[in-house]
Amino acid sequence: MALNFRQTEILEIARSEGRVVVEQLAEHFAVTLQTIRRDLTELSDAGLLDRVHGGAVLRTGVSNIGYEERRRMNEAAKASIGRACARAIPDNSSMIINIGTTTEAVARELLNHRNITVVTNNMNVANILATNPSCEVMVAGGQLRRSDGGLVGDLTIQFIEQFKVDFAIIGASALDREGDMLDFDLAEVRVSKAILRQSRQRFLVTDSSKLDRKAPVRLGSLEELDAVFTDSPLPEELARRCESWETAVTVADQAIPSA
Repeated sequence: MALNFRQTEILEIARSEGRVVVEQLAEHFAVTLQTIRRDLTELSDAGLLDRVHGGAVLRTGVSNIGYEERRRMNEAAKASIGRACARAIPDNSSMIINIGTTTEAVARELLNHRNITVVTNNMNVANILATNPSCEVMVAGGQLRRSDGGLVGDLTIQFIEQFKVDFAIIGASALDREGDMLDFDLAEVRVSKAILRQSRQRFLVTDSSKLDRKAPVRLGSLEELDAVFTDSPLPEELARRCESWETAVTVADQAIPSA
């Protein structure tokens, strides 16, 4: 499919933000809603986007978006989620942090924490926290995924099982309306389940675009967690479920903190 200039920019916005909204695009390009809907339909027919209510999202399915592309998506939202989660982590505590660009945002917000121990199967998290002299970093062994710096496999799980920590900080590739956390890689999910088992409190960090994505492997339910940190209120029904499960939901403030 040969993209026109508008469709090319729509695709770039989707890659940057994770999703696009019809009304915002119409205002941006100064065209009608019908024109934008036609563009999105053509991009969907070409396999580049998936239509959702009010807009479209990057197409997923059975394989994840590349790491560098994920890292650039929703950067401001991930930074705010990282700040909110880090505020819930006290000094003098221990935690396990798994693979993901949002968990890496949490790691960046832990650079001024004191006397913390971080266990991780994420080489990027380890490299970020190596600059905090008051953080002991424990890196799991296992099979290295060069695509994103993740470590997975039986050796990783065996390493994780040597610890019992205060907090689990995990991400997920998708979140459905019933409250199930989903991912693409069964090996990664097995490690994440071990992380949850070995933690006293369990936190999920996820931006709201994950509600528009699908992934085939079930990690678990929000019912099993103590808290969710996200950038927008959850859909009403899912928010009610979290309340009944006593799973706290924190919507991060995206205002840039003053220096």
